[in-house]
Parts: sequence; C-alpha cells; structure tokens
Amino acid sequence: MESIAQDKPRFSDLGIAKNFLAILEKQQFINPTPIQHQVIPVALEGKDVVGIAQTGTGKTLAFGIPMIQRLAVHKGQGLVIVPTRELALQVDEVLRTVGKPLGVRNAVLIGGAPMGPQIRQLQSHPHIVVATPGRLADHIKQKNYSLKSVSIIVLDEADRMLDIGFLPEIKRILGSAPKNRQTMLFSATMPDAIAQIAAAHMKLPLRIEV
Repeated sequence: MESIAQDKPRFSDLGIAKNFLAILEKQQFINPTPIQHQVIPVALEGKDVVGIAQTGTGKTLAFGIPMIQRLAVHKGQGLVIVPTRELALQVDEVLRTVGKPLGVRNAVLIGGAPMGPQIRQLQSHPHIVVATPGRLADHIKQKNYSLKSVSIIVLDEADRMLDIGFLPEIKRILGSAPKNRQTMLFSATMPDAIAQIAAAHMKLPLRIEV
C-alpha cells in the first residue's frame, strides 16, 4: 500500500516556492487534486487556462496558489469573478487560508452587502479582489475601483454567470482590463458563449479537462 501513496502527485512537484509549500503543508495540503495537479504548473508560468471542472474539485487552490505566487513576484492585482455571493465568500476563505501567512490581503465585493466597508477594503489596496459581476460593475462605475493594476483575472463557474445573465458585464470587464494580463476561466460546461469569450479575451489558452 505504501508505494501507491508515494506515487501520488504532491504539491512539492508543481514548482511552488518553498516558503509557500511550507504554508500549504501546515494546512495539510499535501496531494493536489487532478485539476490542481494540471493547472498549477502552467498557471505558474503565466499561461492562460480554460479549466473544465465541476464544483468541489479544488479549483480555488488551482488558480489561487499560482495567483498568489505570481503576484508576489510580478506585483499587480488579482481579480476573481464569481456568480454568487456564497461562492465569493467561499473563495475568499480558501484564499485567506493560504495567503494570509504571506501577508496577502483580499477585498470581497458582493451584492446585498453595504458599499461602505467594501470601499474601505478597496482603499487599503488589496492584493486580490473577489467579486460578483454586478457589484464589481457598480464599484467601477462609481470610481471606487479601477482595473488598471489587474494582472491576473479568474472567471470561476463561468457557465453559471452566463445563466444568471452576466455575459454583458463580463465582456465589458475583460474588454477594459489591461491587455497584458493572465486570464483563467473555469466552467463545468463549455457552451458557445464561453468558447467565444476565451477566443476573444484570452491568449492561446490551454484547455484542461478533468
């Protein structure tokens, strides 16, 4: 049985920095899930990624680990766009678990919550912004937030965002973000509209299916 365990992929094989690995190991993250194993090495190189994966496959760390490591080296800001406030809070929690020991600060922009605390979070120059599309658009419109520092964008559960009707906002956000950026898109399915977003707003994305 022991040899099977040893053959399992490990986070330490994926090109993650030593200080970051130590934090992951402390949190008991030793063996990556299939999506993490495939996405992390290419995302660490700065490549655009389209990941086809269901909820609960460990996507947040698949994009979160490379995002945090690349922001530490290349600066800029990460933006994670998700369809619902529940998912925004879950993503924020996972990113804080691994990012906080490195000094990473997040802001969470979700509808149905007061603007004031969100504006204060944005004024403290967070490293990562996790947002739902509608509230993100509100903050941009009111000039509380600018996309000019964004160097990595993640669209999580993109198919659900289309179902809710957020396609126009997403196209606007991707169109006005800096061209020189890394873009990662995750979706359980691949409808035409998402393939079109990938073609129009991503640079030769690698398609990874789990």
